[in-house]
Amino acid sequence: MEEITEKRMKGRYRDFDEDAQSGEIFERAYRFDLLEEIRKAGLYPYYKKIERNDGPVARIDGRETLMFGSNNYLGLTTHPDVRRAAAEAALEYGTSMTGSRLLNGSTPLHEALEEELADFVGKQSALVFATGYQANVGALSGIVGKGCIAFVDRFSHASIHDALRVARGEGRVFRHNDPEDLGRALAEAPDKSGRMIVVDGVYSMEGDVAKLPEIVRVAERHHARIYVDDAHGLGVLGRGGRGTVDSFGLTDRVDLIMGTFSKSLASIGGFVAGEKAVVDYIRHFGRAILFSASLAPPNAAAARKALEILRREPERAQRVCENGRRLREGLARCGFDVGQSETPIVPVAVGSELNTLLLWRELLLTGVFVNPVLYPAVPREKGLLRTSTMATHTEKQIDEAVEKIAEAGRKLGVIA
Repeated sequence: MEEITEKRMKGRYRDFDEDAQSGEIFERAYRFDLLEEIRKAGLYPYYKKIERNDGPVARIDGRETLMFGSNNYLGLTTHPDVRRAAAEAALEYGTSMTGSRLLNGSTPLHEALEEELADFVGKQSALVFATGYQANVGALSGIVGKGCIAFVDRFSHASIHDALRVARGEGRVFRHNDPEDLGRALAEAPDKSGRMIVVDGVYSMEGDVAKLPEIVRVAERHHARIYVDDAHGLGVLGRGGRGTVDSFGLTDRVDLIMGTFSKSLASIGGFVAGEKAVVDYIRHFGRAILFSASLAPPNAAAARKALEILRREPERAQRVCENGRRLREGLARCGFDVGQSETPIVPVAVGSELNTLLLWRELLLTGVFVNPVLYPAVPREKGLLRTSTMATHTEKQIDEAVEKIAEAGRKLGVIA
């Protein structure tokens, strides 16, 4: 079965990439039988049911499992104060606003959260969205209008690339974390075009950090604005977790900062912060905020309380980085390729998609949960395991995970 799966997986997206030919719109779905083969081989890694998740330890398939596949960087999703804040908001405001922010979806909670976020990241104003995906789609599709060009790092989040498909302006891609290639792309742009550079602060699969100082210099030389998606940097980098932009001391030279609540801030949702006039424009022209229901009050309250705890306990940001360093160095000593990671996100390069799934399954069976990352999230035959730490992991848990990952890697021939 595994040999069949190996052959099939090399062409697993052929039907997705090719044009439909039969006139039947469900043709691809009917032909896509690879999923059933993977399930029968016991290698299907997605939509895994997590019966209980207490942070560093989760209950999966009826047993305790070390959780090294979560974005709960500060370990706040089960904090009693966060839980209480969400519960109290549900009792006071209900479970949903049942409408958009524009019309009937704003509460004092939403406005207070926006003020506190803007203050935290050092900007004049902030706007809260129901998800981080919507924050990128709403902000960028609103700003990148006709006659504008967005220059996007190739490895930026999918929501950024999707936003530019919706935008009336143009999107151009530059090589990952390559300021020189960015400069060449900007130099080729029409003189009168509005220009926005869009990068991630921390790249979600690789764990590397944007070369912001160099990117800012390129931007200023070419009169371009800068938008940083800091979903994975907020709560982790910078002074007390203020993010990637703050870590470089560039808050006043970066125009818009986007962040999410679904990582460090123990909730769901997202925001964009920047100059008041620009944020107000997005507030009235970002389709994702105009035509989508408001962030639910319990989610807003949870994010607000998590932010309060981060301000009160800034050492959490330091601790998650220290834990990431321990995991990264431990895996590197064992012979794994962990790329250019500088954060609590630690990729483990595997290569073939089948070996990636086999290693994922072996780890789950031995009590370690990680995320297998396959095409199209990474290039074909560049599969990896995405591991990540939390501030609440103990050194013993990290060392146990390293030991088990190394043992599984040797068993499957990923490392010697």
